[in-house]
Amino acid sequence: MNQAVILAGGQGKRMKAPIPKPMFQVLGEPMLEWVLSACEKGGLERICVVTGYESEQICSYLGDRCATAYQAERLGTGHAVMQTIPFLNEGANGNTLVLCGDAPFIDAATISKSLERHIKENNAVTVITAEVADPTGYGRILRTDSGIAGIVEEKDATDEQRAIREINSGCYWFRTSDLIGLLGRITNNNKQGEYYLTDTIAIALESGLRAGAFRSDNPDVVLGANDRKGLLRLNEAARMRKLNDLMDEGIGIVCTDGIIIERHVQIGKGTEILPSTIIRGNTVIGENCKIGPNCVIENTVIGDNVTLNTVQAYDSTIDSDVRIGPYVHIRPNSHICTKAKIGDFVEIKNSEIGEGTMIAHLAYLGDSDIGKHVNIGCGTVTVNFDGLKKSRCEIGDHAFIGCNNNLIAPVSLGKDCYTAAGATITTDVPDYALAIDRGTLHIKEGYTLRKFAKRRDENKDETKE
Repeated sequence: MNQAVILAGGQGKRMKAPIPKPMFQVLGEPMLEWVLSACEKGGLERICVVTGYESEQICSYLGDRCATAYQAERLGTGHAVMQTIPFLNEGANGNTLVLCGDAPFIDAATISKSLERHIKENNAVTVITAEVADPTGYGRILRTDSGIAGIVEEKDATDEQRAIREINSGCYWFRTSDLIGLLGRITNNNKQGEYYLTDTIAIALESGLRAGAFRSDNPDVVLGANDRKGLLRLNEAARMRKLNDLMDEGIGIVCTDGIIIERHVQIGKGTEILPSTIIRGNTVIGENCKIGPNCVIENTVIGDNVTLNTVQAYDSTIDSDVRIGPYVHIRPNSHICTKAKIGDFVEIKNSEIGEGTMIAHLAYLGDSDIGKHVNIGCGTVTVNFDGLKKSRCEIGDHAFIGCNNNLIAPVSLGKDCYTAAGATITTDVPDYALAIDRGTLHIKEGYTLRKFAKRRDENKDETKE
C-alpha cells in the first residue's frame, strides 16, 4: 500500500494573516489543494494531513476527504511525522511519501516515477530532488556511486558543496516499516531543540540501509513561499505555466497583462484571450472565441464563436455564436442561447435568454424565461421580488418589449405580443396582443414657482433668527 503524509501545520508568520500557511492560495486554490490533487492523481491510496496552527480551517476544508493528525507543538518535521504513527502502522507493508503542504508544484509524474525508482533500488528512503540554476538557501544533495551520502545545509556546506545545484525538495519516499523505526531514533540534540526528518537519512545509512535520490524533471517542485513576496512568485510561476500551456494548444494571447487563468480551465483552439481577463474554476470555453478585455468568467460553459467584452459571468451557460458586452453581468443559473445578442449595461440572473433574442442595453432580467427572437427594449426590468418571494416572468417567441417596461412577476407575455413604451405589465398578455399602459397625464401649472417661493420665504425666516 502506497500512501502520503502531507505536512500542513505551519503558521507562516511572515504572511501576517491568521491562516495556516498551506491554505494561502496559488492561482485561486490553496497550496494544500495542489499537493492533495497531485497525490490523488499519482494514485496514492491513503493520505494523512498533519495540521497544527488554526487546524480547524484545514479540517473544515478537507471534510472527510482524507485522514488528519494534529501536531500540538511545532517541534520540527520529524516530530510532525511522528504524529502520524497510527496512520503509518495501518499501511506498514507499503511505502509512504512525506511532502510539504506549502510546496504546491509537486506533480503526479514525479510522484509515480520516484516511487518506481524507490522500489526498484530497494531504498529505505528516496529523496526527491531538483537541479536549479540558483541553489542558494537550499540543502545540497551529496551523491555517491551507489546512492546518496546525505544532505548538507548551506550554512554547513563547503565552497565545493555550495557549487552543487541538485537540491532537496523536502519530499521523501520511505519504506513505511523503516520510517516507523527511523522516527523512533531521531533526537532533538540541536540548537533549535527540534526533530528533523532529514536526520533519518544519516540514521538509515548508519544502519546499513540504502538511501537514494530521484531528480525530478520539474525544477519547480522545490518552490515554496515564506512570505507574501514568495507567494507572489508562486502565483506568477503558476500563471505563466498555464498561459504557456494554452498557447502551445493554439490559444491566442498577444499580451499577458492582467490575464489570470486557473489550472482547471479548458479553452478551445483559436480562441483569443485579451488583457485583464480572469477565468476561474471549471470554466470551459469553446473554439474561436474572443474573451476580453476586462472579463471575469467563473464556472461557466461557453460555446464556439462567442464574443465577450467586459463581461462578468458566473455559474452559467453561454451557447455558440453569442455576442455579449460591454458592461454585462451574467449571474448564476443563467442560460444564453445561441445567436443571442446582449449589449451594454445589462444584468441577467437565473434566466434563459432564447435563441436570437436581443437585449440591446440598460435592462435587468431576473428569474425569467425568454423565448426566441425576442426584442427587449432599453430600460426594461423584470420585477421579480415582492419583498417576500421571487417569482418568474415568461416571454414568448418573437415578442417585442418596449422601452422602459416593468414586468411585474409572476406574469406571462404570449408569442408575437407587443408592449408599448413605458408600460407596467401586471397581468398576462395573450399571443399577438398589444399591451398599452397610458395613465392620465396631470399638469399642474405654476408648481415650481410656488415651490421655490415657499423655499425662499423659509430661508428668510431662518436668516432673521
